[in-house]
Amino acid sequence: MPPEPRTAADCFARLEADPAGATGYFYGRLFAAEPHLRALFPPAMGPQHDRFFRAVARIARDRDDPADLAARLCRLGRGHRKYGVRPEHYAAVGAALTATLRVFAADLWTPDAEAAWTAAYRRAAEAMIAAAERDAAQAPPWWAAEVTAHDRRAPDLAVLTLRPERPLPFTAGQHVSVQTGRWPRMWRPYSVANAPRPDGTLSLHVRARPGGWVSGALVRATAPGDTVLLGPAEGEMALDPDPGRDLLLIGGGTGLAPMKALAEQAAGSGRDVRLLVAARTAGDLYDLPDLRRLEAASARLRVVPVLSRSAGPGALTGRVQDVLPGLLDCVRDHTAYVAGPPPLVRAAAAALRRLGVPGPRVHHDPPACGGPVTSPPAPAGTPSSARPPDRTTRSPVPRP
Repeated sequence: MPPEPRTAADCFARLEADPAGATGYFYGRLFAAEPHLRALFPPAMGPQHDRFFRAVARIARDRDDPADLAARLCRLGRGHRKYGVRPEHYAAVGAALTATLRVFAADLWTPDAEAAWTAAYRRAAEAMIAAAERDAAQAPPWWAAEVTAHDRRAPDLAVLTLRPERPLPFTAGQHVSVQTGRWPRMWRPYSVANAPRPDGTLSLHVRARPGGWVSGALVRATAPGDTVLLGPAEGEMALDPDPGRDLLLIGGGTGLAPMKALAEQAAGSGRDVRLLVAARTAGDLYDLPDLRRLEAASARLRVVPVLSRSAGPGALTGRVQDVLPGLLDCVRDHTAYVAGPPPLVRAAAAALRRLGVPGPRVHHDPPACGGPVTSPPAPAGTPSSARPPDRTTRSPVPRP
């Protein structure tokens, strides 16, 4: 391994020993030196700490895969646009990061180590700035979108229909980040639950998570006529273009959203599509009427509910990984897509591989890589004391 990357990775290992302390120190140095930059960040910095730590970890660890690192840096650079980050901000971040490493990697910190980190950060910053500039030439940093429908399917779940002010390009299986007027600079990703439509509208399935500021606002304090901001579409879970291979789609919780979008797109492709909808009970099948209408309009689509905790009409009983062996005669010939809670994704992907589906034909967005927010049904009466009080807003969303 070349000396410079090894030095960078070794220094970062010291940050791993105290990630909370390291990120807290970093932001303290950054905001002390450049107080005006605090306005670019969300009110709650906890999740931001985690995202920063993961981003630095990727820069340090992806040294053996330059192509993957370059792609990640491009995505970060484009994503920074919606926060109002400008090229000159990267120097301040670099100075605070160097100060943090000087303290937390003191036993390794030498002039050579500082030179290595400075060079690594400079290359990363240049890549992100270039990606942002390319993106700015063809797309806005965000889209304002009107909420045209808000369908409360459960106390903690809503299906929102949004109409962006200008066309927002996306493909089935991708997700967009959302900011509400109540919480400026707090962006959360949600999968688009439909294939592209002629009218340009998007549907999102949102479950209010315990302590979830954005999800709680979208479910409980949003109504038709409100405005939200949308970031550019992201995600690599695009539909396999091979028309000769049938599709197996597995969605659990709000992970149903991207699977429904893929089913819509594949409906006219001439291939068989099996959509497994994983839930605990029949009462958790919040989108089943819409899915049945989609099934009725698509001769080669079959919707199969899979209930893990109770029986239900027209549903299989058991966990997805347990029902898969008896569901399809030749699952190894399918291309599979999975979305939902991480335990479901892991179990289903492992079961598919055991059944002979090659790994490259089992698609899912890893949550650790910025994939869509998905969640299983929450029990009734989930406490909301950790959330800020809800307030309805109908005014335009302020830009970050």
